[in-house]
Amino acid sequence: MFSRQSLRSRIFVTMILLVVIASVLIAGVTIYQYREQSRDYHENRLERKEDQIVQSINYTLKATTYPVDTENLRHIFRTEIYKIADVQNVKFNIYDLEGNLIKSSKRTFELDSISNCLDAEVLNQLRDTPDKRYVEEKSAAGDNYQASYTYILDLKFKPIGIMNLSYFEDNSFNNMELREFLMRLGGVYVLMLLAAIILAYFITKYITRSLQTISDKLTETDLTKRNEKIYIEDPTEEISSLIDSYNDMIDELEQSAAKLARSEREQAWREMAKQVAHEIKNPLTPMRLSVQSFVRKFNPHDPKAEEKVKEFSKTLVQQIDTMSNIASAFSNFADMPAQQKETLNVVKVVKLALDIFHEPYIHFIADEEIIVAKLDRTQLIRVVTNLVKNAIQAMVDVENPRILVTVASTGDEVKISVADNGIGIADEFTEKIFEPKFTTKSSGMGLGLGMVRNIVENYGGSISFISQEGKGTVFTVKFPKA
Repeated sequence: MFSRQSLRSRIFVTMILLVVIASVLIAGVTIYQYREQSRDYHENRLERKEDQIVQSINYTLKATTYPVDTENLRHIFRTEIYKIADVQNVKFNIYDLEGNLIKSSKRTFELDSISNCLDAEVLNQLRDTPDKRYVEEKSAAGDNYQASYTYILDLKFKPIGIMNLSYFEDNSFNNMELREFLMRLGGVYVLMLLAAIILAYFITKYITRSLQTISDKLTETDLTKRNEKIYIEDPTEEISSLIDSYNDMIDELEQSAAKLARSEREQAWREMAKQVAHEIKNPLTPMRLSVQSFVRKFNPHDPKAEEKVKEFSKTLVQQIDTMSNIASAFSNFADMPAQQKETLNVVKVVKLALDIFHEPYIHFIADEEIIVAKLDRTQLIRVVTNLVKNAIQAMVDVENPRILVTVASTGDEVKISVADNGIGIADEFTEKIFEPKFTTKSSGMGLGLGMVRNIVENYGGSISFISQEGKGTVFTVKFPKA
């Protein structure tokens, strides 16, 4: 959707988005920085409180007359734990090494909220940490607090108990400061956004003014008429270069248009001449082959001589009619040749088309004796002869050449296949094989297969092929039955 907008709209929207994105990023970084500072503050404060309590505990252990071990911690801190809690203004608990509560600085009526036994996970984490200290983050009643656990060491630095300190994080002051800062920042962002909108409007209007003029001229450019050049007062260097390029293009366009018109007329006549020559050449080839075959094989003493003469004459008349149709079509500038539909026995017509070829490796197979379709006899013969001629030309240097022409009935269609074991078609040519004027042969104009496809498609049929280079090709033509 964005790519369809005008350049002015895209520049305008981009500038506004840059301001908005920058504002969001700055706000996000600010919130993140505040939270990180608050987190660091609470972590450092917890460590300081913990160090102060540990120092007080160590001082008490040095001053006590009780043996310093786990069993006597209850007696050593029976009253001292309250003094330490009052001096440090925190509440803490003392557990034995098994996690059982020994003493708490909280009063008796507050002990219900204290765990009498530490979780095994806490003991394992405390035991496995290198500094023998574990901090657990928890939440209660919507407030976050940290619970730190550290070993109480005797005078020989041997663990005899676990000190637990709960530290509640009070972020109310930081949150209030953050809200005030974001409100001030939001006001600045609003002013920046309004300024960006005004600035973007005038900048985009100035940038696109000349471009809009050039765009309008480009839209009006037409090869069929004389195009006006662009003249703008005091353009920028870039716009001036663009205008000069456009004006030069207009001059060249007028010259090219005249040359193109002349070239198109010449090319049209050239293509017409090529196509007519190809169309005339198609019936001439079978006529020549038929005459040569007749001269070579005709025996005046043959009892069937008269029948063969009639068949030969019939073939020549058909090809002459084809040439006559081509001449008529060309003279009237109509499609070549005019197509007629008649009910035909496809098997018989295909077999007749093959009679002009005398190569011994051409074989014909039909599933049925009669398969009827509505086609032009001459056009069908042209399709078959073109495909067979292409197959023969693919037999160069093939040791055991073979061409198989088959006619079969498949549902509502009649299928004609021409298969050969020739050189095949390279993969790079498969997409161009039906294009006019495309050929891989050293001679010829490459119009045959293109016209074959046109004939087939004009009768509602289809043509396809499969080929493997060096092994052969199969062309398949399908026509709807009558």
